Amino acid sequence: MLKRTLVLLSVLCLAAPSLAHAADEAEAWTPTETAIRASAAGISLPQTVAGLSLTRSGEASSGGRAVDNYAQYLSEDGAIQATLYVYMPTYADASLAAYMTDKAVMERFGAKTRRTTYATAPAAGQPGRAIRAVYDDAADGALTTAAGFVHAGRWIVKLRVTGPTERRTEVLAGLDEMLASLAFDDPASLHATAPARFAACPVADANDARLTPASDSAQAVPQEVRIPRDGKDALCVRGTVTTADGRYDMLQQVGRNDGAIIVPVDDSGTVLAFDPAADGAGYKLSIHMVGQTDLYGTYDKVPSPQQVAAILDGKDTQTAEAQAVATYAANGDVTVSRLSAAGR
Repeated sequence: MLKRTLVLLSVLCLAAPSLAHAADEAEAWTPTETAIRASAAGISLPQTVAGLSLTRSGEASSGGRAVDNYAQYLSEDGAIQATLYVYMPTYADASLAAYMTDKAVMERFGAKTRRTTYATAPAAGQPGRAIRAVYDDAADGALTTAAGFVHAGRWIVKLRVTGPTERRTEVLAGLDEMLASLAFDDPASLHATAPARFAACPVADANDARLTPASDSAQAVPQEVRIPRDGKDALCVRGTVTTADGRYDMLQQVGRNDGAIIVPVDDSGTVLAFDPAADGAGYKLSIHMVGQTDLYGTYDKVPSPQQVAAILDGKDTQTAEAQAVATYAANGDVTVSRLSAAGR
């Protein structure tokens, strides 16, 4: 069921450090004398930066595919902790990663948490290539936590630095020096990015959609979700999905009632997408994760928030199983496995 899959992915994301093995590290990271390099992504960071030193690296990728990698840093006394994530979501968008991380931080650290900075910032010496977020008075005033987000080619880079409130200056210096010290094999791969902007959404059709009959000739390959990314255009909230595990926004591009609809599910790259079908008839459901896209059926229109909730909860009777799964290698190669009706 879909819900079980999403819960497992969430647990894997939260538990990533404990899943690392020495064999994984050799595939995911290449250490040099002074830096650590995510080999497939071509992204590097010094092993010591702003008083923080590399203590551990590994990957959480299924099967050691090097598409979901992390590196942990600590201050000498261990009070300030930082993590570099380099991962390849099949729906890559730094603005969306920042938006969902923002929600996660505000939920995790309590009502006293204050978002004091949330803006475009430089990365690797290039202006406007990162989003920088700072949160003060987290954990009832005990902590400052800060985050940075970069979109480079197929990859998302996320930095998190957390420490005691009284050492806020060191926390921010750690984030800023990490952003500045990132090195990319292909600097031109960095996307210009900005925080997501939201505007008013027109009233949406709240009636349920119907799943159209499956066609054996339908092309079971991922299609590009046609919606501007990295904050390039305003979004609006079409509806709110309430499930047993939380509330999620159905987002669409402002002024495009005929465009794609996305539902971000977590801060690790899981996104439901309802994209206009290639033949213009209905909306095709796909679920994007790190290194994988699950391809579902086509609805005659965008499903209602209640239907989306049923999909997330694994209770939707129309589309309980994927029709095909597209698995991405770190080099970008895609393998599509078409699922038979008997196997669904």
